Amino acid sequence: MIKRYPTKKIFVGDVAVGGDAPISVQSMTYSDTHNVAATVEQINRLHFAGADIVRVAVPDMEDALALKAIKEQISLPLVADIHFNYKLALIAAESVDCIRFNPGNISDKTKIKEIVKACQERNLPIRIGVNAGSLEKEFDDKYGPTAKAMVASAEYNIKYLEDLGFSDIKISLKASDVQRTVEAYRMLRPKNNYPFHLGVTEAGTIFHASIKSAIGIGSLLLEGIGDTIRVSITGELEEEIKVGRAILKDSGVAKEGLNIISCPTCGRIEADLVSAVAEIEKRTAHIKTPLDVSVMGCVVNAIGEAKHADVAIAYGRGKGLVMVKGEVVANLDENALVERFVREVEDMAGEA
Repeated sequence: MIKRYPTKKIFVGDVAVGGDAPISVQSMTYSDTHNVAATVEQINRLHFAGADIVRVAVPDMEDALALKAIKEQISLPLVADIHFNYKLALIAAESVDCIRFNPGNISDKTKIKEIVKACQERNLPIRIGVNAGSLEKEFDDKYGPTAKAMVASAEYNIKYLEDLGFSDIKISLKASDVQRTVEAYRMLRPKNNYPFHLGVTEAGTIFHASIKSAIGIGSLLLEGIGDTIRVSITGELEEEIKVGRAILKDSGVAKEGLNIISCPTCGRIEADLVSAVAEIEKRTAHIKTPLDVSVMGCVVNAIGEAKHADVAIAYGRGKGLVMVKGEVVANLDENALVERFVREVEDMAGEA
């Protein structure tokens, strides 16, 4: 069992972040925010994909003024992403559930003070979103675009908010490379108890972003660091949620859905394992009960793995076994195994 770092619990809308709350998964729309219909459509897609929180860009006044209409039509907590113009945060605060500002793009402390005041009046949390590509000049000059500079920026801005009596804070420390990102989060974690939003920014297409995020986010989660995550993908919104949920599940942090154990392709396989696993994944995608299931394609590994799974297929040549909790429940022809397997999984999930 992974022991999470103890953090302060805050609320983004009705979603708890930090403390003993489940680790939440976030994403961000790519529509022009002032296009209310398009933005609401994307937020609803994220909702049905399993997102917990959504963020929208607010680069100009037209976008800020559209937030009220957007908020009225969605059910996910809404975060406004603010850069450069602090006045947009003041408008956004009237409608959203959280303000994220980049201290590298709003470094004037009198402007940040106004953002804090607006959030205090409405009981909204603030995410201090430090980004390695847009650090304040003093930290960039002193340390360069390093993890140390990111942490120095975060600490400076945390103290400023605390001095204003504000503590509903969430922090992110994002870089476009895994090593610097992980180093920054590790460095800052022992220095405060605020919840962390994890992510490797500008991570690229789904292939590269999935790998970078799995390494970066996953390694931190395994150390008990992290309270909410985003997988940044150049691609479809739903993929961010899908990969994020998979990272939580496969790191062992979240217990939800099937953990499918299957053979790598090799010369010992005695069945069309690729097709079988693909069909099983598709037909069991709706199951949320945490179960370990095994689909093994040869006698070398099949029985041993199957004994330790909740439900398993152990393929042989043209035939195979279906096993439940290590006990054989069926000896069938190859083409009947998946059907029986899925039925046993659904039955076990329904009883859980």
